[in-house]
Amino acid sequence: MFTRIVKIVLYITVILNIITICNGAVQYLKPSEKWPTIVITSLVRNKENALPYFLSSLQEIDYPKDRIIIWFYSDYNSDNSDNILKDWISAHSSEYHEIHVSTNTTTALLLPDQETITHWSALRYQHVIQLREKALNFARNLWADFLFMLDADVLLTEPLTLKFLVNKDLAITAPMLISDGAYSNFWCGMDEFHYYKRTDKYRPILKRKEIGCFKVPMVHSAVLINLKFKDSDLLTYMPEKIKGYDGPEDDIIAFAVGASKNGILMHICNDHIYGFVPVPLEKDNDEDDKDEMLNVKMEALGNEIHLPLDKSLAKYVHYPETTKLNCTEIFMINLERRKKRRDLMNASFVELGIVSTWFKAIDGKSLTKEDIIQKYNIKLLPNYEDPYHKRPMKAGEIGCFLSHYFIWKRIVENHYDTTLILEDDIHFVPYFKEKFVSLLQEIRHIDWDLLYIGRKILLDNEEPYITEHTVKPQYSYWTLGYVLRESGAKKLLAADPLSKLLPVDEYLPIMFDQHPTTRWVEHFPVRDLKALSAAPLLVHPTRYTGEDGYISDTEDSNIVDPKAERTDL
Repeated sequence: MFTRIVKIVLYITVILNIITICNGAVQYLKPSEKWPTIVITSLVRNKENALPYFLSSLQEIDYPKDRIIIWFYSDYNSDNSDNILKDWISAHSSEYHEIHVSTNTTTALLLPDQETITHWSALRYQHVIQLREKALNFARNLWADFLFMLDADVLLTEPLTLKFLVNKDLAITAPMLISDGAYSNFWCGMDEFHYYKRTDKYRPILKRKEIGCFKVPMVHSAVLINLKFKDSDLLTYMPEKIKGYDGPEDDIIAFAVGASKNGILMHICNDHIYGFVPVPLEKDNDEDDKDEMLNVKMEALGNEIHLPLDKSLAKYVHYPETTKLNCTEIFMINLERRKKRRDLMNASFVELGIVSTWFKAIDGKSLTKEDIIQKYNIKLLPNYEDPYHKRPMKAGEIGCFLSHYFIWKRIVENHYDTTLILEDDIHFVPYFKEKFVSLLQEIRHIDWDLLYIGRKILLDNEEPYITEHTVKPQYSYWTLGYVLRESGAKKLLAADPLSKLLPVDEYLPIMFDQHPTTRWVEHFPVRDLKALSAAPLLVHPTRYTGEDGYISDTEDSNIVDPKAERTDL
């Protein structure tokens, strides 16, 4: 019996030694063990717009820095990339085991066959292949446990990225990176010529409908190679070293094909939001580099992630000139207690160069029945019932309506011609500023009162186009973002909505005469609001109902019962 107990105790001890919890990460180490050594390599070329954030995010990685060796290779730069590297290394080199910087002594800005700095010519592919192979051998010669090939425009926003990936103990692992549209750092299919092949497996992984680590034929941009695996010695970026290779002269394709031929599996992991990556630039789009990095930062902010910026690098970050987007005023509606949302929106405005005014939203949670009846003289629409939840209005919906209502009043009182009204839980599409300004220009000769730039379309009926990028909206929900002219504000106020209140996103469709509920519509005999909607839309919710992190201040409030005797809500 005693022997059995001893065995059980020893078994439990072994398990506890193998799996311990450290900073939220499962740590497959004995308490006496050190984390594996990692070499991080990055090739730097004209990354001025990305480097300050790339290096700041790298600095935030939660991994013992004395177990990390970094190798940068920087060449053919026509911008401040070298100076940015120099300043960051000067500030942080003592924290890491080692930092190596290699440069090409040439003063040329382009390889002989390059047309522009973003052109991937034959010589550039050959040059990068040689550098990748050099980095691979650099890590092997140091007897490192892992090599992390990391592109210098990747922004890792999950501090535990390295611990999570190391713990998976896979041969080749990549954290899935978010970008504009359908682009990411993995393929789910490869055709007979070893190029990208579209498959049905890609989108569920990209959209995180399926969570985990998945076998894929290609990963790139952020790739962790486990050098402890015996077969890792067979990995190469050099096409000529791969027996029977018949693919293009391309570093990432050669690496993927070589791994496959040697039975070494690649995995993409989407179990966390690890970070972001820009869409590759075309050879004629040199000037779009700033915009691509802006889009990456906006994607991060849209996912409610603040990007760190090292103080030694702040001087290299330049923001656009400020603008009101050809509007008279821009309001951002935000509850005072929702500071995180306000900070994220303000960060977005700084990145976009937008000048806005914070409108302190009316907080439904603080409304009393006396406020509703006496202060605001509100009467609820008779027999109103939420179409989906089959309930009366909630206090949060009243607060939301009042917030919009008082902006409408301010528009009329100050004779604001064109006003952009934004809520605080939105995500801007790429190139938002350019698209928004162009949209206003497109409809300048049209008589309109309200322009949705974000909404939930409720009917499947096809909406008629009015201009190339606007439609006549049908029944819609949400007031995420819309432009209101003074003429529209006057119409919305003239209907005296506080005397027959219903939610604001029900009220607007009534006023442009597209609401399907006749018994509500009858209370508003004048319905002549001229409405348009951007097509495609320019803002979207940061979170949808049911998603992690979703918060609704309208739903998270009490039902208002106008017949109740009590004075609280």
